[in-house]
Amino acid sequence: MEKSREQWHSKLGFVLAAAGSAIGLGNIWRFPYMTGQNGGAAFVLIYMIFVVLIGFTIMLAELTLGRHTQRNPVGAFAKIFPGTQWKWVGALGVVTGVAILSFYSVIAGWTMGYIFKIATGQFNNITDSRQVEEIFSQFVQNPLAAVGLLALFIGLTVGVIVGGVSAGIERWTKILMPILLGILLLLLVRSLTLGKGVVEGLLFYLKPNFHAVKIETWVQALGQALFSLSLGMGAMITYGSYISKKENLATCAAYVCIFDTLIALLAGLAIFPALFAMGMDPAGGPGLVFLVLPVVFDMMPGGTIFGTAFFILLTIAALTSTISLLEVAVAYFIDERNWSRKTAAVVVGVLAFLLGIPSALSQGASTWFGCIPLVHMPFLDFMNVLFGNYALTLGTLLIALFVGWKWGTKNAVKEILQGNSQFKFQSIWMITIRFVAPAAIIIILIYLICTGKFF
Repeated sequence: MEKSREQWHSKLGFVLAAAGSAIGLGNIWRFPYMTGQNGGAAFVLIYMIFVVLIGFTIMLAELTLGRHTQRNPVGAFAKIFPGTQWKWVGALGVVTGVAILSFYSVIAGWTMGYIFKIATGQFNNITDSRQVEEIFSQFVQNPLAAVGLLALFIGLTVGVIVGGVSAGIERWTKILMPILLGILLLLLVRSLTLGKGVVEGLLFYLKPNFHAVKIETWVQALGQALFSLSLGMGAMITYGSYISKKENLATCAAYVCIFDTLIALLAGLAIFPALFAMGMDPAGGPGLVFLVLPVVFDMMPGGTIFGTAFFILLTIAALTSTISLLEVAVAYFIDERNWSRKTAAVVVGVLAFLLGIPSALSQGASTWFGCIPLVHMPFLDFMNVLFGNYALTLGTLLIALFVGWKWGTKNAVKEILQGNSQFKFQSIWMITIRFVAPAAIIIILIYLICTGKFF
């Protein structure tokens, strides 16, 4: 007899959990520096177009697959077409989730460490940017700190997952997401009251300059949309499998996309006015959070309090994402191998920790992991490129092709209509999942392969 599947207790619980999966370092760390490097408001507008057109389309496809099959990514493909090779698409998602969890938790550990660095005044009275770089370098090159924080963060993630879907994931995201939103709004208000330079920052962020738009801007905006929404690794298939048949899947997907985009936009509103008010470069790159913002907070009245709050915000955002990354693999072992939830969570957590150690040591603590032979890049960067860029993009493409062509849009729409008497955008969605989404994602893959650039 088949075990009854866990479900979300409420639609709000699902939306907060799924939005928590999507909301992470991609929104608060990655989105602002991508916006800064790509000219500001024009990039934001293009990004929003892709979230609506492509992000929502793939999100709904993944949720539909999950709810229809009531399975993890591997089980979902195997249930629809048993005995075929399509199950390997799901396997790619499970492997990608564990791999991303391993190096993502390293960066998440840095954010946790920075809570204490800011709170204890280590960035007070900084007069030279080289001092900030030195503090960061010494921090990430400390093997004890790097590996210890990695273990702590994965431990927190395992603790939430052991509690289960409703008592663990849903309960904690209902607590964490309102806190995250509250801290972000507090930082936003503070940023907008810094005086001189705020208007300039708002114009940069809100007034599009289309003369600055290049082909690369479009490609990176689409890549950011897919990355931000946690698509292509089976997280939304897994979360979708816990949705009741009575729920409206289209509105579920829409709410997650809206909430995720809202947090990214608010993060930009909090960061760019502060950067301009303090005379900082908005195109600070990946080091924006760890190298630029500590200086901004030091220059800001009450900066220690707001800087500490910001890194608490980042840590919460990262945790809501690592929860979903771990749940993908845990659901696989529960469904396909009949493991208990606790065993699956602990085993996968330990595996992710062991896999994450090379990434934690790759920032200077280990010469070998700091520059891998053949690829000539640190292990953390290599994992990000291989899984955060290529595997996610390939997974998203294969999911779109499976739903649009192999399983078929008619079957998918039948599932979507189960909790919804009508689907107003049915025709547009069917065209987008079959033609527009695959074409756009193929362009990203070609761009990555031909240019060797990482978005």
